[in-house]
Amino acid sequence: MTETPASLTSTQLGAYFAFTEVSSLLRHAVEKQLRDVGDLSYVQFQLLARLGDSPHGQQRMTDLADGVVYSRSGLTYQAQLLDQRGLVTRAPSPDDERSTVISLTEAGRDVLAAVFPGHIEALHSLLFAALSDSDIDELARILGAAAAHLRAIPPRSAAPRRRSRPEA
Repeated sequence: MTETPASLTSTQLGAYFAFTEVSSLLRHAVEKQLRDVGDLSYVQFQLLARLGDSPHGQQRMTDLADGVVYSRSGLTYQAQLLDQRGLVTRAPSPDDERSTVISLTEAGRDVLAAVFPGHIEALHSLLFAALSDSDIDELARILGAAAAHLRAIPPRSAAPRRRSRPEA
């Protein structure tokens, strides 16, 4: 049985505070750019970007919720807002009528094309400019390991749904 540490070392605490500060400051700047240029929330941008990277520009809603670590009901609301703007469409899955497929529209692609240059510039100037290429490699490795660990013990919003298969 693993014992839970009673406290954090000063290095662990410093790393945690630095991580949360960087995350908060970066997210604030990125969210402002997304609102100003594309009238998008951060979650809406994540949805559009994931759809833009998907084959045929579509995914099942549950897969999107798992990927962006957002509640399924919250994601449904955000998708509804994007649908009302004509940036996505929603339809029953042709494979499973219980599932909803969300698809990126041309208008959605246009909004992504408008926000991506500023988004990329914000990431370069605010985060990556202060780091060397080897620092970025190390950061990617460290955060990747932390993300994999957290995904192994996810909250419900981040846990992939178990799909039941009918027995033959």
